[in-house]
Amino acid sequence: MKIDKKIIKELSDYLDEFKLTELEYTEKDTKIKVSKNNVSINNQTVPTIDNKAPSAKTASESIKSNLGIEVTSPIIGTAYHAPEPGAKKFIEVGKKIKKGDTIMIVEAMKTMNHVPSTTDGIVKEILVSDGQPVEFGQVLITLE
Repeated sequence: MKIDKKIIKELSDYLDEFKLTELEYTEKDTKIKVSKNNVSINNQTVPTIDNKAPSAKTASESIKSNLGIEVTSPIIGTAYHAPEPGAKKFIEVGKKIKKGDTIMIVEAMKTMNHVPSTTDGIVKEILVSDGQPVEFGQVLITLE
């Protein structure tokens, strides 16, 4: 099967333009699904072609605000504070963390995505509950 790179590029551009995380296109017997992480054609994953993250935010971006440094969700999904039920939480209010430390997991489509801290700091506030659905770009925690 010949892959039309122009269609994939156009769909990738739509992700950015409309601030989407996933888009699916079907024509006759070809189905192309483009997401921030990969491209799938007829249910087979292929290398991403010029699929950029949105310019307004990068995955798990930190934003300085009056409340402190905000760490946001890189994807839509369900947030979890620990690696498994009953396990020790990744972070707690008042805990000092370093850039790259996992702050929580966001599960999307049965895939557990570790969300890293984008900067060093002390956890000032945890803004989502364990098991709560989160949106792309939603503030998860604030740091001092």
